[in-house]
Amino acid sequence: MDQFFPPLIGGAIIGLSASLLLLFKGKIFGITGIIGGILGGINKDSLWRVAIIFGLVLGSFLVNLIAPNYFEYKIDMSYAQMIIAGLLVGFGTRLGSGCTSGHGVCGLPRFSPRSFVATMVFMLTGIITVYIIH
Repeated sequence: MDQFFPPLIGGAIIGLSASLLLLFKGKIFGITGIIGGILGGINKDSLWRVAIIFGLVLGSFLVNLIAPNYFEYKIDMSYAQMIIAGLLVGFGTRLGSGCTSGHGVCGLPRFSPRSFVATMVFMLTGIITVYIIH
């Protein structure tokens, strides 16, 4: 039961954050788009984007202080594999016009057919990749 509640609470916080961002700013909580908006230069949308990224980093830091066992995992990949994987994820998010947070967390609740297809492709690709690698 101890492993059930932290992800449930985290998911609820993500859902609440995405809902509040959509309600108050009219923006989709897609991390790739949020970071891309920051990298595009300083503009009127920069403050909320930086606040979200800062909150993600600060939240991770605080959880690591409170429950460091949540961060005890081993990655069985070389740095080259991680770099290639990161580039492929970046390419995929551009190709799919959004990331898992934008399509999965925000698009599915809005019944977006495009987000449904994108999320299914993300999931299927992840499953196949894990199967092939392991």
